[in-house]
Amino acid sequence: MTKSYSGRNFVALENIDLDLPRGSFASIIGSSGCGKSTLLKIMAGLTPPTSGSVMLAGQPVMGPRVETGMMFQQATLFPWLTAIENVLLPIGIKSGKAAAEQARQRALDLLSLVGLSGFDNAYPSELSGGMAQRTAMCRMLITDPEMLLLDEPFSALDELTRDFMNMELQRICMSRQATALLVTHSISEAVILSDTVYVMAARPGRIVKRLEIDLPRPRTLDMMTQPEFGAYVSEIRNHLDKGAFL
Repeated sequence: MTKSYSGRNFVALENIDLDLPRGSFASIIGSSGCGKSTLLKIMAGLTPPTSGSVMLAGQPVMGPRVETGMMFQQATLFPWLTAIENVLLPIGIKSGKAAAEQARQRALDLLSLVGLSGFDNAYPSELSGGMAQRTAMCRMLITDPEMLLLDEPFSALDELTRDFMNMELQRICMSRQATALLVTHSISEAVILSDTVYVMAARPGRIVKRLEIDLPRPRTLDMMTQPEFGAYVSEIRNHLDKGAFL
């Protein structure tokens, strides 16, 4: 797949070739401006590729699909809606108020799953940053997406909250056997979460390394102190350094 902008004579992505097995977790890491977020938007059907195609479960992605959920850097919750109303919003938009009300118990179950029992009627201003992102995660999951696309969803959080959210994300993906693709600038985050890490270089954006992460699941934060973890981090950093000059 390639993405270019003829008006600017600019190639954003060139010869991208990814295969994400069902139930796997992959990460894309690279410098700012290498096209990571553009790739995610193309995979979500939000913008078309110039050439090539995106396939999901054997069908071409021609626009946003109900099977795909996306999470952004900010929670982007509507401040005038409660937590549960924000979670139910995608169902309300797609199927109407009655369908959203029927899914209320499922929304409560999701909030409980991420540790937000009792906060269903709280407004975004009453939630911490981590709680708001957990609510946004529930909103992504309410439609049972088969594919999760994650654009640096925890980058604005402090380190302790980010670690907690990464472990929550792993737990949810494992319990639901979801397929996930994470865009991140954090090497350690990519290694602790992923089965496969793709390293990107810029101008044009392209994949320069595909690295399999052979660490047992479930992953734990203690693994970050192990020599194997450090070896993966060093290898990815070396490829990122090389990619900056390719």
